[in-house]
Amino acid sequence: MTEPTPSTPSHSIAPTTWPAVAVPGQPGAHLHDEQDWQPNAATQSPAEPMPPAAPVIPASEGAAILDELRTTIRRYVVMPSEEALTAATLWAAATHLQTVWQHAPRLAVVGPAKRCGKSRLLEVLIEAVHDPLITVNASAAAIFRSIGDANPPTLLVDEVDTIFGSAKVAEKNEEMRGLLNAGHQRNRPTLRVSGPNHDVQKFSTFAMAALAGIGDLPDTIMDRSVVIRMRRRADAEKVTAWRYGRDDLKVRALRERLAAWLTSVRDEAIALEPKLPVDDRAADTWEPLISVADLAGGRWPMIARTACKAMTDYESGRDQDGGLKIRILTDIRKAFASVGNPTALRTADLLNFLNADPEAPWAEISSAGLTPLKLRALLTDYGISSGNRRFPGGNQAKGFTLAQFTDAWTRYCPPERPAPEAAPATGA
Repeated sequence: MTEPTPSTPSHSIAPTTWPAVAVPGQPGAHLHDEQDWQPNAATQSPAEPMPPAAPVIPASEGAAILDELRTTIRRYVVMPSEEALTAATLWAAATHLQTVWQHAPRLAVVGPAKRCGKSRLLEVLIEAVHDPLITVNASAAAIFRSIGDANPPTLLVDEVDTIFGSAKVAEKNEEMRGLLNAGHQRNRPTLRVSGPNHDVQKFSTFAMAALAGIGDLPDTIMDRSVVIRMRRRADAEKVTAWRYGRDDLKVRALRERLAAWLTSVRDEAIALEPKLPVDDRAADTWEPLISVADLAGGRWPMIARTACKAMTDYESGRDQDGGLKIRILTDIRKAFASVGNPTALRTADLLNFLNADPEAPWAEISSAGLTPLKLRALLTDYGISSGNRRFPGGNQAKGFTLAQFTDAWTRYCPPERPAPEAAPATGA
């Protein structure tokens, strides 16, 4: 007698079922037990029914299935925001149509410390995504040999800080970073020489990936990611304990329905060109998620775009220097505005303004605060440097002109908020 499937009632206790584990270098090998199993005389008596066929889900039920998946994630994980919960739900759903999308968004599940729920979120997603390929610390070669060309698996990497956790460690894993960067877009294969004849072999890199770890990932990966910034659960925040053999089976059953629905709307997805509230790389990353939301209908198109805009805006000021390269531009704009936007500003006066701002990080950036040398390092990438300027009174000093910053402010800083209008004076 074979074990009953999750949808078959049984009064016997089934042994614990652990998640299918991918075999590096063998795409889809971890699914053989589920997909290639066929009944025979040795394993099944004639009286037993055949395994159930995949469910047929009406296209109109998409919103309800996404609602159920969203509720399921919330049951086991305390998410940092409603927008993050929406994004994680849509990302998991989008993995079931990877052959449709032009880009494969990464899901960066990061947190400042351990015990923030990163691994738990990954555990739930493993059971919800298409063809999970699970690893902790695999080589780039093992991963791209596991991806394949037809219908790529979904890569899930836990403890990713062991790969990119420090500059020294990350330097040893540049090949992995290149793989994750290239795999965000179609038709970016990697080439390897193999065999006794030194034949050049092409390997696909295109696959959606979820990466969980402590601290931010390299900036080029973060730029290609939907970023979920986890936080430690408070005592008042309660979740349901996750148990394999119970909860994973429930999520797998939901995955079957999710996959069946998305399969039924595949042609619509191919023709879809959703309107996005963001552009450039962010639009490439979020388009699959917004498309799934539009296919589902109901409230999903609205909450998906709300999540997209809020989460992208939050990340827009962050970079590999902790957001300082964007922050310095914004604060220099404030410094010029505070004195009426003169044509030039002395470097000394600018540094005094920046270091005196109690809400800015500049006073603590070093024991001497922000210095001319550190200011130059922050502005180098923008092609901005100080020079000898003539100021009122005929004095010369090192300084910056307003015109040096206008292009950078336009390209990198959020628009200035208009000053609130003063309330009209009232008579006594």
